[in-house]
Amino acid sequence: MYICCIHRITSFHISYPRSMEGRGLRAGFTADAPPLLHMSEPLRRTAFNRLFAVVYFSAILALLYRHVQNLFLHPTTSFLSFSITLFLFISDLVLAFMWASAQAFRMSPIRRKEFPQNLKQIIKDEDFVGLDVFICTADPYKEPPMNVVNTALSLMAYDYPTEKISIYVSDDGGSVLTLFAFVEAAKFARYWLPFCRQHNIMERSPHVYFESNSHHPSIPQFEKIKMMYEDMKMKVEHVIDKGEVIEEYISDDQQHQGFNKWTKSFSRMDHPTVIQVILDKSKDTDISGQLMPNLIYVSREKSKTSPHHFKAGALNVLLRVSAVMTNAPIILTQDCDMYSNDPQTPLRILCYFSDPALKSNLAFIQFPQRFHGLNRDDIYASEYKRLFKINSMGFDGLKGPNYVGSGCFFRRRALLGGPSTPVPPEIPELGPDHVVRKPIISQEILSLAHRVAGCNYENQTGWGSQSGFRYGSLVEDFYTGYRLQCEGWKSLFCNPERAAFLGDVPITLFDVLSQCKRWCIGLFEVAFSKYNTLIFGSQSMGVLMSLAYSHYALWPIWCIPVTFYSFLPQLALLNQVGIFPKITEPWFFLYVFLFLGAYGQDFLDFVLDGGTVRKWWNAQRMWMIRGLSCYLFSSIEYLLKSVGISTHGFSLTSKVVDDEQSKRYGQGIFEFGVPSPLFVPLTVAAIINLFSFLLVLTQSFSGKNTEGLCLQMILTGSIVLNCLPVYGAIGLRNDAGKMPTQITIISTFVSVALYYASSLCL
Repeated sequence: MYICCIHRITSFHISYPRSMEGRGLRAGFTADAPPLLHMSEPLRRTAFNRLFAVVYFSAILALLYRHVQNLFLHPTTSFLSFSITLFLFISDLVLAFMWASAQAFRMSPIRRKEFPQNLKQIIKDEDFVGLDVFICTADPYKEPPMNVVNTALSLMAYDYPTEKISIYVSDDGGSVLTLFAFVEAAKFARYWLPFCRQHNIMERSPHVYFESNSHHPSIPQFEKIKMMYEDMKMKVEHVIDKGEVIEEYISDDQQHQGFNKWTKSFSRMDHPTVIQVILDKSKDTDISGQLMPNLIYVSREKSKTSPHHFKAGALNVLLRVSAVMTNAPIILTQDCDMYSNDPQTPLRILCYFSDPALKSNLAFIQFPQRFHGLNRDDIYASEYKRLFKINSMGFDGLKGPNYVGSGCFFRRRALLGGPSTPVPPEIPELGPDHVVRKPIISQEILSLAHRVAGCNYENQTGWGSQSGFRYGSLVEDFYTGYRLQCEGWKSLFCNPERAAFLGDVPITLFDVLSQCKRWCIGLFEVAFSKYNTLIFGSQSMGVLMSLAYSHYALWPIWCIPVTFYSFLPQLALLNQVGIFPKITEPWFFLYVFLFLGAYGQDFLDFVLDGGTVRKWWNAQRMWMIRGLSCYLFSSIEYLLKSVGISTHGFSLTSKVVDDEQSKRYGQGIFEFGVPSPLFVPLTVAAIINLFSFLLVLTQSFSGKNTEGLCLQMILTGSIVLNCLPVYGAIGLRNDAGKMPTQITIISTFVSVALYYASSLCL
């Protein structure tokens, strides 16, 4: 049964806040039966989830009682036995907390549906709200400019009045190569945008369209447009290879002036502001005579003596520059490798932003991150189905999903203080009510835009703390969304059947783990800040939202149970020491229920959301791998940083695809290759689990009584199955993606040392 959320309109004009007047949100539509714009429904399994939570929680209490009983009521005389019991108790406490916090997502999940086809009955084309699009890039060699160009072109080609769209490209690498790529993209866009409109093309990223339609004789001008794209691509890649803009590619004096801003003193970390208006919607038209979107290149001022706050700092510069130049009330933040896959996406978000019942405290609408190019079984679990989709529906049933950095439409007003406590801007041009009346290429507008993009502009202001995207964490998206919801804002999760955006995924294990490690450090920065998710969050948002955010903020502590359960039972097994109940004891069935219950419910959620058994298994494997690598290393690194021993920095995940790596990824083969310390704990665990499993298996076949080791054997055997790619990378492969020899040698020595140490202790 759907819960309908209807845009109700009387015979009078709709009354909107003054901040929206003159910006296209006035409808003036009269109807006795207003069209349905959106609706929502609870998931059918919600009642089951609540009932199961009560039963499972009771089982957890019984397990913790057993631990307390063994530790304090019937303590052992052996210090070693006490220590093992204590470590397992700590592990189970962490598992219990992470399970309990995850239940917040299962209490009231909902699914939404929009009806953008009804929108034009309410809002005329000329009254559509303005949209500013923010695209961030930082390195032309790790994030190829052609990828960024394709993303921008797909967004410029939205089924939306082009004169209402402004594309802002933040180049934090300050590269003339990126600017050149967009100058060429603007020329191609004059042909590409009308081509998309005329033929109603869905894949509006040129690269994706031409890859999926290599030969399309039925569409006129297909070959001509494709040839123009290939010519643009060849020029851009030639310039990237040369490392400089070639003189013969510069066609006019205006381009010369733009490229001449890169002087000898210009460096990545020390350079003045560069703002280049590449397309101006007031005068630039495509070949059909229709106005084009604004296209504006921004490289903020950088100085080695001023903090730049990574991506959050770049977004805040775009927020201020766009306020001065266009000040659209809706903002889309987009990763440089996440292209538009549905040209009607802006119409979907207007189904919510146009609803008077929602808009008073609606801060943002988040779309799930979805990916193209995943191999068949998603061996690295890069889809993050639970993070980006399943749990987001659970968030949505509370106060709305968290912000995940890309595919998110903000109300500009939401980034400038709470719903009832706006933060007054330093200058009136940055306020959400400001109406830009001068051309964006006027000297006054450009001068002010350069001023607000300066590296010292934020000094003695509330940017990054009270307004804008928030500073203090490497995961600025998570932190910003969390702070906005603490201020009283709400959000919505929009997940249409056709993916609104599609992006690239890392295709090597090292890139996957490095990316996750960066996230984990940022999450810890939120968890242990003065705005911590447990105390401050529960006071500001309530217990369930606090638990939901805490589940992610404390994500890295998964390393505690994963590490302990990957080594302690196995080392005890090697020494014929049982640490779990025997199969004849009643407690044995409690362990079995807890294991099957947790995995069974997770499997059910995954499969009901369209996942396959193989993908689910790989997601469980990657959970273990992350626990022994990025979760563990990020926890250690954050701890060391907290006591002043080490620092960390921001690093990009490479978007450059190696042909051999891509081939192995397509075949479902794990890519190690890099001699990284991240692989050492995983390899040690693989070796110890294999030998302990084989040893006890041999003894059981020889008639030795191993009844008391049954649970340890099951646990060890499951880890051995998860480690099959590691064994293959160590001994069965000769390609460049095999496990580096030095990692194998180091891991073998560590494994032997752990075995002898455990033998002495046990």
